[in-house]
Amino acid sequence: MHDYLRSIGFSKVKTKEELNRLLNFTEDEPEIDFITDDGIKPVLGEKSKYFAKRMGITVRGEYDSEGRFCRDHYFPFFEGESVTMSEEISMEKHSDKDSYAGICDNPNVGVAVIFHLLNMIDYVEHIHHVRRDEAQRQIILSALSVSGHIIFPIMKSEADIRKGKMETKIRNKKIADARNGDQEAIESLTLEDLDLYTMASKRARHEDVLSIVETYFMPYGIACDQYSVLGNILDVEQTMNQYTGEKIYILRLECNSLLFDVCINADDLLGIPEAGRRFKGNIWLQGNVKFQNVNM
Repeated sequence: MHDYLRSIGFSKVKTKEELNRLLNFTEDEPEIDFITDDGIKPVLGEKSKYFAKRMGITVRGEYDSEGRFCRDHYFPFFEGESVTMSEEISMEKHSDKDSYAGICDNPNVGVAVIFHLLNMIDYVEHIHHVRRDEAQRQIILSALSVSGHIIFPIMKSEADIRKGKMETKIRNKKIADARNGDQEAIESLTLEDLDLYTMASKRARHEDVLSIVETYFMPYGIACDQYSVLGNILDVEQTMNQYTGEKIYILRLECNSLLFDVCINADDLLGIPEAGRRFKGNIWLQGNVKFQNVNM
């Protein structure tokens, strides 16, 4: 049973019989049915069905010589609405199934951002045509969560907000210079990190850490595409799974200057989400990447 089925409103699916009934329904009545182009072997396909706004289930597999679809695996998905970032990206195939992880660096995060690629068929066709891909790509990130808390925001003035944005811009420039071998930028970043550590250590003796750290984005557990996040809520939307009637929240987050949407079952969220508050929880990061296929 996929852990994140409950994120899109299937918390009551408990048995294999219930799961197979749901997957068969998705395969028999898909709203999106993709298949790889002629010439790509094996012939891969995926069938997707929406059960709420921008979220549903995808079933992936192969077509045999008689044209029958053979299920390989499935996963719940949630699609983002807007571009999160534009970066050079690499793809790594998962060893146990026909799926890929996207990997890219972003200076705001401090670690490699790894996500489950939603539009795998697009990538398979793209790489089949162009053979090699090193271009910068637009990435639309989204996330599923099975546990979260609503946290009050840190009080900040308009001047503090402007100062924070300027400091982030300057720091990103230094990180870019450091990656290019600028020794002065490397030394400056090292000193800034030491000062930051000293300041946080002193304040942590008398303050709660959530009043010191406004947002964070860091790896969680052993799965490479799962993260623990603390982000500012920019917008809140409520929707419902049309199949089960379960209520779902869609939260627009700003986290370490990354903008992405998170969906979570209302029963798994502690607190009332409102714009201006913060979301703290664990997420499974997904993403769509914009490819442009080239006919060779």
